[in-house]
Amino acid sequence: MKKSLVLAMAMALGVTASAYAANPFSDVPAGHWAYDAVNKLAAEGVVDGYPDGTYGGDKLMTRYEMAQIVAKAMAKGANVDKLAAEFADELDSLGVRVANLEKKADNVKITGQIRASYRDMQGDTDGNDGRLRTRLFVNGTINEDWTYIGRFENNQYYTNDEAGDNGDDEVKFNWAYVIGRVGGVKVEAGRQDFTNADVVDITGDGVKLAYGNDWQVKGWAFKGTGDIKDYTEKDDSGMEDGDRVYVAAVEGAFGAVDTAVRYYKADTVNENEIVEVALSGEIAKDLTLRGSWFNGTIDNTAEKAVNNDNADTNGWLVGLSYGGAKASEVGSWGVYATYSDRPYATYLLPTNLSGYADAPYAYNVDGTYSVNDAAAADGYKGFEVGANVTLAKNIVAAVKYFDLEEREGNKDAQTLWSEVVFTF
Repeated sequence: MKKSLVLAMAMALGVTASAYAANPFSDVPAGHWAYDAVNKLAAEGVVDGYPDGTYGGDKLMTRYEMAQIVAKAMAKGANVDKLAAEFADELDSLGVRVANLEKKADNVKITGQIRASYRDMQGDTDGNDGRLRTRLFVNGTINEDWTYIGRFENNQYYTNDEAGDNGDDEVKFNWAYVIGRVGGVKVEAGRQDFTNADVVDITGDGVKLAYGNDWQVKGWAFKGTGDIKDYTEKDDSGMEDGDRVYVAAVEGAFGAVDTAVRYYKADTVNENEIVEVALSGEIAKDLTLRGSWFNGTIDNTAEKAVNNDNADTNGWLVGLSYGGAKASEVGSWGVYATYSDRPYATYLLPTNLSGYADAPYAYNVDGTYSVNDAAAADGYKGFEVGANVTLAKNIVAAVKYFDLEEREGNKDAQTLWSEVVFTF
């Protein structure tokens, strides 16, 4: 063993050798240049010597023997990263995890979610279906400022409709983005969800920027991906793969009132421009009141296509909620109610259009989407009520009921939606 290697190994253990008075090896007498270091290593159980009581410092050591010493030093908490990297293969054969690999593994976290849901629809839209959705999330640390997030998703469908889809064996990799900072600006870039649930809730490719603390200035720019459902058989879908959307917002609080002002510019068939003003605040313990006003316009071509050039441009909603289920708190629960009056020009793909409720303002009976039909109905109005409760740690059940109708016309639809969500 080289002089420098012996000394380095002893120093890595972080205890002075002078505390050990006994001489363990006959060929390493007091006064020998390696006496203190070898004495320290022996006292810590890192080196054993030979059965005849000698250390054998002049003998050549195999890589496997050296790997055993490194492994013992690692077990004692010694910082021997360079040696661990050098003898990585030998350490692996010994079943020892190299420190660098351990650190790397600690930087990657995998979590998951399983959601079983069922919905029943009555009225002009009639039917029922169910879905089992599984998601796996990968969170990796790049450095102290940047992280990576990915998501795998699989959906299995079950329905009483003979024409329904019974399953999808495809696993989609539908998130892949990084989060970090450039100066004082938070950056989220890549494929991710772009969600302001009352106006848009889709997966897209793009970037989110945010600056500030108590008050934030935000900007989004993204395009739709193939994960957007193909809503129509013709070239008149409301939002398609490749469509661009731009969002600018200012968000903060006036005292106890959370405030947001957002502007949306959508490069879609409708050429939407939407302004949203949203307010929310706690009016009593755990009781929250929220309200939003919307103003939207669509391109003249879209209006003329449905002979509705006098369509309303102003919409609103008001909601009241109490509490809310928390996955980590067994028995926690919440209830809510929301009423909406939303002209067609005031939304792109909000949550209740993309996953929960089918209604005549948006969907045909066969599940296809028609811009002409939705625009002719001039959007929708109606209410949503729901409740949720944590049944056990990381198991949350929820139920939602929608009663919606056309703003222009006499069609209506009622949807009962239930789900159980497991997180791990």
